[in-house]
Amino acid sequence: MLDVRFKEGVELPAHGLWLDPHRARPLAFVSHAHSDHLARHSEVLLTPATARLMRARMGGKRVEHLLPYGVPAAFGEARATLLSAGHICGSAQLFLESDAGTLLYTGDFKFRGSRSVDPCQWRRAETLVMETTFGLPKYHFPPTEEVVQAVIEFCRENLARGIVPVLYAYSLGKAQEIVWALLEQGLVPMLAPPAYRMTEICAEMQPRFPKGYLQLELSKAAGHVLVVPPGRKTKQLLASVQPQRTAVLTGWALNPYARFRYGTDAAFALSDHADYPDLLRYVELVQPKRVLTLHGYAAIFATDLRARGVEAWALSEENQLELGL
Repeated sequence: MLDVRFKEGVELPAHGLWLDPHRARPLAFVSHAHSDHLARHSEVLLTPATARLMRARMGGKRVEHLLPYGVPAAFGEARATLLSAGHICGSAQLFLESDAGTLLYTGDFKFRGSRSVDPCQWRRAETLVMETTFGLPKYHFPPTEEVVQAVIEFCRENLARGIVPVLYAYSLGKAQEIVWALLEQGLVPMLAPPAYRMTEICAEMQPRFPKGYLQLELSKAAGHVLVVPPGRKTKQLLASVQPQRTAVLTGWALNPYARFRYGTDAAFALSDHADYPDLLRYVELVQPKRVLTLHGYAAIFATDLRARGVEAWALSEENQLELGL
């Protein structure tokens, strides 16, 4: 099987390739354009959409190896195929085939259906390197449409009372998902500049993306739904918009203290990550000989898989070994 190492990112030393490293590397696969997955690498392997978003988010020059979904390409002595991850616009998984074996690296991924993202794909592989952000049984998300409908009702109820609904959502990913849903329901969203810029780029690459969203103008906020990134600076920016009621869109909304943690009036469990049942389902589909887990509850989920008879180890934290008595 392929040699896989971890140090501020996943490394495949036999191929000189890093997977979503946190620091600049000579050659890196960039699974998607969230800022915590970007660095100033010399060469990058990524989808055309992620390349476009990466240029907009961090600028700079680099050698880009652009690979559309599902198109195999020679990669040194191996063959690489990018598969949709279902996470955000342009997000991809890496499927690598070599004499040493096959490997599937998920990056951040999501199985549940989405308006703004291509469906998640998979391949069977000997080694599965997967993200496990929500790798506990308690993280079982309700159906996406149920969550979206609750957000729509929150917005309609407040607009009917002359209150401005403010939705806190990441500028890339959840912003596009909720903007699409709001427009479908005849509501007019106003987007903070970062979300507006990312939405414009995503809409360029997705002809079906609905029109009608606006860039935020505080003086004209009344009667609109505001879609803004979470954070203290945003709250200060919107202080003049009154009356307002706020909601955060996050998978962590399943935790009962979520709205207090984010300082909002409501919290809705809209996530662009796989939940616990989908993590288990993915392992069943891929049928790997070993699973290497990353992020979130990596060690706990690896322990869970070993209890189910799957060889699994956490890459990003210490493994919890079981002792037979």
